[in-house]
Amino acid sequence: MQSVTFITGNQNKANYLNEYLNHPIAHKKLDLVEIQSMDLREVVEYKAKEAYSIIKSPVLVDDVSVEFEALGGMPGPFIKFMLQAMSYEEICRLFDGKSRKAYATCIYGYYDGKSFEIVQGHLYGSIADKPEGENGFGWDKIFIVDGDTKPRATLNKDEYLPTMMLIRPLNKLKKLLERS
Repeated sequence: MQSVTFITGNQNKANYLNEYLNHPIAHKKLDLVEIQSMDLREVVEYKAKEAYSIIKSPVLVDDVSVEFEALGGMPGPFIKFMLQAMSYEEICRLFDGKSRKAYATCIYGYYDGKSFEIVQGHLYGSIADKPEGENGFGWDKIFIVDGDTKPRATLNKDEYLPTMMLIRPLNKLKKLLERS
């Protein structure tokens, strides 16, 4: 596996990736430009190429999108800004009397200065009637995976891991990095 630097400001994400891949991956926090686009792949590709231009070696970046059916696919990649602007309770109230269907995507982007490759995962679900739980990250307090009855933030580690493996396709990522 070639040396690669994971660009993230989240140390827990970097630790988890190192542990799962069973291979040390360098981690670096960079302040990157986040372009405005509803196309998550475009956002990730821009971040990867910008990070490469700064550190001049292969990079790995990721980003997440959450789309709400009732909002025509919004907020998409802007979910983190929505979570900064509104409380979880306010977001849940947006869907009273409307469709609560939601769709989440995570894309990892790898760029070595020549080629850009991605792996992506998805979660289908719905928005909870009210936020619940203390586990997980970001929108986990309000996102219920299809087939479940409670938000991801209420799940214990054994329940949470299968949902993590759907949205963060680490097996595919490991194969991509092994052949790079």
